[in-house]
Amino acid sequence: MRHINSEEPLVITEDLSKMFGDFIALHPLNVKVFAGEFFGVFGPNGAGKSTFIRLLTGQLQSSMGNAEVLGIDVKKMPQRLKANIGIVPESESPPSYLTPYEYLYFIGRLRRLDDLQNKVLHWLDWFGMNDKKDTMCKDLSKGQRQKIMLACAFIHEPRLLFLDEPFANLDPIYQRKCRTWLLDHVAKGGTIFMCSHVLEVAERLCTRLAIIDHGKVLVSGKISDIKEADSETLEDVFIRLVGQSDNEEE
Repeated sequence: MRHINSEEPLVITEDLSKMFGDFIALHPLNVKVFAGEFFGVFGPNGAGKSTFIRLLTGQLQSSMGNAEVLGIDVKKMPQRLKANIGIVPESESPPSYLTPYEYLYFIGRLRRLDDLQNKVLHWLDWFGMNDKKDTMCKDLSKGQRQKIMLACAFIHEPRLLFLDEPFANLDPIYQRKCRTWLLDHVAKGGTIFMCSHVLEVAERLCTRLAIIDHGKVLVSGKISDIKEADSETLEDVFIRLVGQSDNEEE
């Protein structure tokens, strides 16, 4: 088990924003995520969740502001950052003409993992992919490709995981199995930053969350702290805040 300094910020953003031409995808954001947290970003489709996670993982460059992840300046050293985190991007698949075994082995070689073959076989078995390990990824189902992307993020058990809609295309059995693994990973000292639009996920997993809409953070904190009353559900909070945001835009 890792020693956790819960006061250590692993993600820090200072007025981080992104524009595409005249369109503001993300207004200036100031967010901190601390070691040992399961931090969730939730919002409707098009709220800016995926843009946020892509900025933090060096897949996009910000238009303004700064982001520091694991003490690394994301804009200046994106490759160093990617070597030290795990990422499951939204709607990304493994290379079509590699098999699951080949792709996991390739990722493990890049990360210079010890006992690599056993690690690859372990995760193929964990995700129930033994019978598909030598099948071209182009011939896998969406759910099977998602399992491989998750296995690639989990295989080195990184200190910090970035997950964008990680349960998309997974059946209920593997959704539960992955939730259990993620909670165990946090209990052992890992930290998770996850984007999703599924509020049930927040209730089950997150220690703290932010709700965003139209590229703006509407609220951030513990679930208990963002409710106006004990009887208010997270769904009530979401509809109240996102509804207000939509009205302000009109």
